[in-house]
Amino acid sequence: MSLSKSAEKRLLTADEFETVSRTHYPEIRELSRKDLSDLVRRLRDHRDKARDTSRQQRREMRGKSDPRGGAPAADNAGTAKKGEIFAGAVKRVNREIARRPSPAQGAGEGARQGG
Repeated sequence: MSLSKSAEKRLLTADEFETVSRTHYPEIRELSRKDLSDLVRRLRDHRDKARDTSRQQRREMRGKSDPRGGAPAADNAGTAKKGEIFAGAVKRVNREIARRPSPAQGAGEGARQGG
């Protein structure tokens, strides 16, 4: 289930939100193919960091790992939600990349022929 932009803004840092907000319509349509590949790379890095942090917090809550901070994590819902936001953004960018014809294809070859 997708979140509203205001919910995303509340959960993410300013830098993260700026990156994710570029994946929403109509901003995503204005990006070039190179910008999309750079964006998906940054999003994957953010997603992986949120995933790893969430896993560490889950281990701390179960008592299987020493806490990274002063006290063990009590909850990882926010970090897990961050990972979901980034995963959704990666899906949107991948869909946009797949929607566009590749540079090797001609303009008419990428579109399906109706019949």
